[in-house]
Amino acid sequence: MNMLTLLPFIVLIGAMFLMTRSAKRKQQQAASMRNEMQPGAGVRTIGGLYATVKEVNEDTVLLDAGPGVDLLFAKNSIGAVLTDDEYNRIVHGIEHDLKTDGTVVPDDASSLTETDEPAADASSDASDDKPIDLGKKDAADDTADEPGEAKSDAAEPKKTDGEPDAK
Repeated sequence: MNMLTLLPFIVLIGAMFLMTRSAKRKQQQAASMRNEMQPGAGVRTIGGLYATVKEVNEDTVLLDAGPGVDLLFAKNSIGAVLTDDEYNRIVHGIEHDLKTDGTVVPDDASSLTETDEPAADASSDASDDKPIDLGKKDAADDTADEPGEAKSDAAEPKKTDGEPDAK
């Protein structure tokens, strides 16, 4: 046989070997994580339930999901063992030992548009200027010079059902 005809098969077998090797490594890590579980650790099941480990047996885990709620799960159904800080942050909403470098990023852009002037001076200067209209002007605004016509349009409700006006 020619070497060129064997090359695709060799590449395919090599790729399959690498994929099964990485999957096997992930399974071993998950098994060791489940075997190292201790009572009192926070866990997340594969179904998304957060609970505290109460008791660890050979194939099962007894979880405390709340006051008076004990659940028995198979060890394989534990998706992750969480650190205490992560468990408290997710379940109780407690932010603990946040590392900040002193830089605070605002939630909005208001701090980027502020000036060094006091707010009272800025508001009094803004009230002296004419208001700026940023909207489009309608045809009714163009005919505002004719008061009778503009008032009649404003008094009648506009039809929105697609039927033409019957005047």
